[in-house]
Amino acid sequence: MVLFDSAYLFACEYTDNYWIFTRLALFLISVLLEDRLRLGNAQINLAFHSPCTIFARKCKKNPLDTYKTIVAPCEGVFTEKRSKFIAMAFPVTTLDEIKEHLAECQKRYFDARHVCYAYMLGHERTNFRANDNGEPSGTAGRPILGAINSRELTDILVVVVRYFGGIKLGTGGLIVAYKAAAAEALDVAEVVEKTVDLTLDVYFEYPMMNEVMRIVKEESPAVVEQDFQMDCRIRLSIRASRMPRLRERYEQLALETGRIRVE
Repeated sequence: MVLFDSAYLFACEYTDNYWIFTRLALFLISVLLEDRLRLGNAQINLAFHSPCTIFARKCKKNPLDTYKTIVAPCEGVFTEKRSKFIAMAFPVTTLDEIKEHLAECQKRYFDARHVCYAYMLGHERTNFRANDNGEPSGTAGRPILGAINSRELTDILVVVVRYFGGIKLGTGGLIVAYKAAAAEALDVAEVVEKTVDLTLDVYFEYPMMNEVMRIVKEESPAVVEQDFQMDCRIRLSIRASRMPRLRERYEQLALETGRIRVE
């Protein structure tokens, strides 16, 4: 059990080595299952309790309504055996932005041997890609993505340009070099934590203004838009974890008065 917990903890915490430790964890799970099946389901449940606890702690550490990204583009340089690795990190939110940055890098470094990259999009961190651009499979894009994951960043593109120095680095050398180059750029990046915000539209009659605005004052959502005439509308934005309470209060007011509508 100690060996299993250690492997799983490494897989969760040190995501730049995720693929290696995930395979190790899966192997150990199969060994444990084969062993525990002889002892009954109760032992199986015990075997899985500790990893689940670790995973829950990981999720608690990273709530779904916050995420980390970088504020502005940054660069870093890493040299290994005369090969030069130039790393560039860009804040991005769409695939179109990513394509534009990649086109610019390929144009700027047209004489480079390889232009490799990885990106991560969205606060849930499920939209990602790693590209080796001609390097041996898994030696460039994945190490770059690992550097992004180890810092739990999203909405980011990291490009690493390699100028070949005449000496082959080998598979292990390439992995270390691309990871180190990406880290050089990310280490100088200004990182900011943002919240995931949701919007709510409230339609109401003008005489309901005081009741509607009292909730705004008490819950402190941001007012995105407002239109105060005989038929009024206000659009509010608030952190995702606080939206249920805000919506509940307006829906309750709607039930009590019949003079407002929530969308």
